[in-house]
Amino acid sequence: MQRFDVCNGDADGLCATVQWRWFDPAQATLITGLKREIDLLGRVQARAGDEVNVFDLSMQRNQAALHALLAQGVRIRYVDHHATGEMPLHRLLQAHVDLGRDVCTSLLVDRLIQGASRGWALVGAYGDNLGQVADALAKASGFDAAARAALRRMGEAINYNAYGDSELDVLLAPQHLYRRMQAYRDPLDMLAAESVIDELDTQRRADLDQAVSLQPLWQGPGAQVLCLPDAPWARRVIGVLANELANAQPDTAHAVLRQQADGSYSASVRAPMNKPSGTEAVCQAFGGNGRARAGGIDALPSDLLSRFIDTFAAAPWGK
Repeated sequence: MQRFDVCNGDADGLCATVQWRWFDPAQATLITGLKREIDLLGRVQARAGDEVNVFDLSMQRNQAALHALLAQGVRIRYVDHHATGEMPLHRLLQAHVDLGRDVCTSLLVDRLIQGASRGWALVGAYGDNLGQVADALAKASGFDAAARAALRRMGEAINYNAYGDSELDVLLAPQHLYRRMQAYRDPLDMLAAESVIDELDTQRRADLDQAVSLQPLWQGPGAQVLCLPDAPWARRVIGVLANELANAQPDTAHAVLRQQADGSYSASVRAPMNKPSGTEAVCQAFGGNGRARAGGIDALPSDLLSRFIDTFAAAPWGK
């Protein structure tokens, strides 16, 4: 029997997988990618009797591959917090999906394994911009203020590393970062032994500094749109900037666009932190995906930019 772990390359996906493999320490083939590489299940070359774990990937975006693997007799454990589409009812599918606003995949795995690797669950939650949820769980679990700050910095750095058009944009390909993470049961031990998080955090802050002078492309009541150039720093920072803005202005919705070489735009969209709903509807209207509080669009055609801004402005947060 072969085992496969398929996950998003952001903090939530990687930390969910790390937790599971400390709970179930078996050899598995890792399949992951950058943040917007969501259609990963189709890369699995499995046969009847094999086992596939899927962490932090929209079932809706992986429907065809999911049905094909189940039909081949592959057992699948699917843990996620994104849109599912029509979920298959199949004896080989074990689905743990929660679309709640205050959950992420790392927290769902934490539930499944009863907090056995709580530190990594917190890193994933902080990286997924669930700071208040992570703080509450960390305090209840006995993590002091210094440890909470360290885990938050780690989560934000790992999440930042997932953004880019190709692995040339990022400091470390997600699959290589995962291998370094997997070596440590406690993320604080990794921080003490490795310099990679410090390196990621330094680069992250430098990229954010370049975005400070940006003026909104559009601004209205309770919402604003920014546009980044097509540059390596912008490709890396788009998701981080969206989170930073959401945290700094919790009553405002934010859309951070980035011009792409083909003339289209990628987008990271955040609902107001104090009113976290509606993001998935805006993104799905333009071929994107997401959940209530956060979402993204891979390729928004330039001729739909005005329509996107109108749709964004008309969402509930703009009322």
